[in-house]
Amino acid sequence: MRTKYFKLLSALVMVATLLAVVAPQVALAEEPKTSAERAVEAAKQYAGITLNYVREAGLQAQDPLFMGPKWEELTGIKINVVEMSYLDMYTNQLQDHLTGGGSYDVLDVSPLWMIDYVNSGVLEPLDSYIEKYMNPEDLQDYLPVYASEGVMKINGVTYGLFDDGDVFILYYRKDLFEDATNQSEFKAKYGYDLVPPETEQQMYDAAEFFTTKYAPDLYGLAMQRLEGQAYSWFIGPFSARGGQFFDENMKATINSEIGVALLTDMVKQNKVMPPGVEKWGFMEVLSAWMDGKVAMIITWPPVGRWGAGYGDTAKQMAWVPASTVKGKVGYMPQPGGRPTLAGGFNMAVSADSANKEAAYLFVQWMTSPDISLERVLLPFALRDPYRLSHFQSEQYRTAWPEAGEYLDTLEKAGMMGQWELGIPGAREYMEAIDNACTAAYAGTDPKAALDEAAAKWDAVTERLGVENQKKAFEQWLKNPWNRPGPTVEVPAQ
Repeated sequence: MRTKYFKLLSALVMVATLLAVVAPQVALAEEPKTSAERAVEAAKQYAGITLNYVREAGLQAQDPLFMGPKWEELTGIKINVVEMSYLDMYTNQLQDHLTGGGSYDVLDVSPLWMIDYVNSGVLEPLDSYIEKYMNPEDLQDYLPVYASEGVMKINGVTYGLFDDGDVFILYYRKDLFEDATNQSEFKAKYGYDLVPPETEQQMYDAAEFFTTKYAPDLYGLAMQRLEGQAYSWFIGPFSARGGQFFDENMKATINSEIGVALLTDMVKQNKVMPPGVEKWGFMEVLSAWMDGKVAMIITWPPVGRWGAGYGDTAKQMAWVPASTVKGKVGYMPQPGGRPTLAGGFNMAVSADSANKEAAYLFVQWMTSPDISLERVLLPFALRDPYRLSHFQSEQYRTAWPEAGEYLDTLEKAGMMGQWELGIPGAREYMEAIDNACTAAYAGTDPKAALDEAAAKWDAVTERLGVENQKKAFEQWLKNPWNRPGPTVEVPAQ
């Protein structure tokens, strides 16, 4: 009897031991493991609602138009994409709040606009949602430049999750730079080797050489000069040359000798670009590049994918010119040392939304490591890599033969980058530089153009309060990628 008892007891102990080992593993397997899964599970309680999401019209909207139905299938929440122009987004999102409209739930916010939106109460703080729903390690997956003060955070509070790694890089024709005859002729004329340019002078020399030799069939360089965002091509080089935005009294210094010399050089660069470049926007630069009509361009990351022919059979890509430069393209950070961090977007939650938690959960899902990788790999979307896991992704690095080089360049350029001014009144400050650039392209003396811009800056500063602006600027400068100068000085972690 005792033997049977001990055998039964032993069996029960073994079963209990197995259950103790297996049960936690079963429970663990049943729990959502990723931030995307956690967002989906939590969002299901809001099935049946509609979230209104503001996006720039055109290709920018194709991303949520593609991903929205997936989210709806998973959660029952419909995404209504509200399209508008980039220039209208700032005003419309702000005005909706100021008039108490509550028309939007999810906002797309450039870092340039963040401080104005926060000061106006447009944005919902996100830290409590992040703590409740996000896996903490996901915040460590951002390339540091994109998770820094003044970008996702304002005064240490998170108001958006970064979602678009916009940084300027230089695309160059490897076949032209590696041609033996071109190399010999260039060295004979300029006294040094023809190499992918790291400095502005090297870029100008190469552009002048190719234009002189090949025009009108091919020009050496093209950059966007049209009004609206011309300032972006000024900011990075201005910083790289040692230019400063303000002096210690918050007087504008964009019209310093450095600023005037830069704008003078930008006007000079136009002479080695295609005729009429002063009115070229993004599409003109893209078309010339894809058609093999220029040797170098400086622009945003999507052109790297399109030039390689990546995803060119997608129906959404029908408007993009066919690439004649596939396999001929090299990548470099914008010459000078401080590439402009030109735009970018945070996904944010409207403070006026009636469905704030659901809106946040959609933002978390979209920006999570696995879903965001899927999105930055969409050939027709304009969202660019911004997470460490994006740059390291083998799927992305093998998407076309030069994809690894492309990703390495984007990562390097981002960490070298200079953010556009992000203090109260930022849009007005940038518009003043934009006006100065386009005026100089049209024939105005560069110094006179920048003197006028500096006067506009001082007027904005006076209106918003010198001391208030000084405090905001000092806070903004705490981010290493906000501080102008030839190099980024990132403190040791």
